[in-house]
Amino acid sequence: MSLAAEHAATQVSDATAPHRQQRHDDEPPPYPQRWRVLPVLLSAMFMAMFDYFVVNVAAPSLQHDLGASDSAIELVVGGYGFAYASGLITGGRLGDLWGHRRLFLFGMTAFTAASLLCGLATSPTLLISARILQGLTAAAMVPQLLALINLMFPLHERAKAMAAFGATIGIGAVSGQALGGVLLDANLFGWGWRTIFFINVPIGLAAATLAARWLPSRDRRADTRLDPVGAIGISAALALILVPITLGRPEGWPVWTWIAIAASVPLMAAVLRYESRLGRRGGAPVLATELLRERVFAAGMVISGGYLTFFAGFMLCLTLLLQDGLGLSPLRAGLAFAPLGIAFALSSVLARRFGKRVVTIGATVSLAGLLLTAGLLLARGDHTTVGWLEPGMIVVGFGNGLALPSIIGAVLTRIQPARAGMAAGALTTAQQFGNASGVTILGTVFFSVLGRSAGVHGYVSAMTVAAALCAALAVVVLGTSFLLPKR
Repeated sequence: MSLAAEHAATQVSDATAPHRQQRHDDEPPPYPQRWRVLPVLLSAMFMAMFDYFVVNVAAPSLQHDLGASDSAIELVVGGYGFAYASGLITGGRLGDLWGHRRLFLFGMTAFTAASLLCGLATSPTLLISARILQGLTAAAMVPQLLALINLMFPLHERAKAMAAFGATIGIGAVSGQALGGVLLDANLFGWGWRTIFFINVPIGLAAATLAARWLPSRDRRADTRLDPVGAIGISAALALILVPITLGRPEGWPVWTWIAIAASVPLMAAVLRYESRLGRRGGAPVLATELLRERVFAAGMVISGGYLTFFAGFMLCLTLLLQDGLGLSPLRAGLAFAPLGIAFALSSVLARRFGKRVVTIGATVSLAGLLLTAGLLLARGDHTTVGWLEPGMIVVGFGNGLALPSIIGAVLTRIQPARAGMAAGALTTAQQFGNASGVTILGTVFFSVLGRSAGVHGYVSAMTVAAALCAALAVVVLGTSFLLPKR
């Protein structure tokens, strides 16, 4: 039974329902079990973000138990990120072609299996391979949940559902830091760092089972084939950037990293020209380049990528300051992020009450939190403690909670359902590219300022510079936010 038929069978008087007057003519009817299945879909986003950040907390344990080098640890952390970011656009397009339900179930099941392989790894090579597989499977499932939200929810409910999605991004990221420390300290069954991967197995199996039961049995599919040139070309161009910036610092920035980064620019330009010509000929490109020319979508890409750039970098540098600079255990360092996570969750719930400029307001609050952090670090210097860091962290969390969920709603609610997977993949790619870039660029700056300095002084100085750079990125995000629609 089709999605429309399933809904019609449960809504006898649907034609006279008041909410029908708010629907566009081409909008799909709301799916009856949409609110029940939404938490199942969001569990995919939570796991994807949790697994990106949790390895930061577990890195010392991984290095000790597996005897991994610095480069191997960078690949354990970054391998997931560049595989995830490189595959998102293709994953979204595959959902458009083969069905979002099918791709979501496949991605969730495969992600669960990859998590199990991560936990069972006995060498750095095996763990790196499993992490890359985990990133690719995350790229298969995450774009589908955005597209399914677009398909199942009517327009007047979609912004609320998208806000829940946006909140899950931040909560998953913060939980990776906070819960990661708790899991490592608990050392369940003596598993140590393996617990952070094994925890995905029961959650993933439960989510896949419930999704198979509650998701609509059929959804819209495009009547075209996958564009292999676009899929391979875009993924390759992104990999040519992400792999060098992941391995550049621990390897000392060898010549090949700069060659790869330089090569990514003409390759991406050539692929985008091909995609544009394919679209004009009536084909089905992986990425419709006209989307990039739409002001709202382009602004959303910049804001989403920019936000995740400074958010990921801020989180990493704070982790380094707390654990290596202030000497906190993984548990205490993780719990230090809890107030930030609570502020994010609270503001994401309240975001709709802040009116039409909520993204601008959120970016302003985030900027204030970053400047507050930098100011307190300058004022306290070597006497910096966790208590002095918390106010800035809380303000940053509150601002991010206002803006991130609202960006998702502002952009994707204006995308036609037929392009939902493509747009979701592109938008999430911008976010994950921001994640990877933020960790690498701000991490490199942090270690460059740190140099050979030991003790609190060096780490406080490095964190001060990192917070100032994050504030500069927040200014860019704030300026771009004025290009979003006022409603």
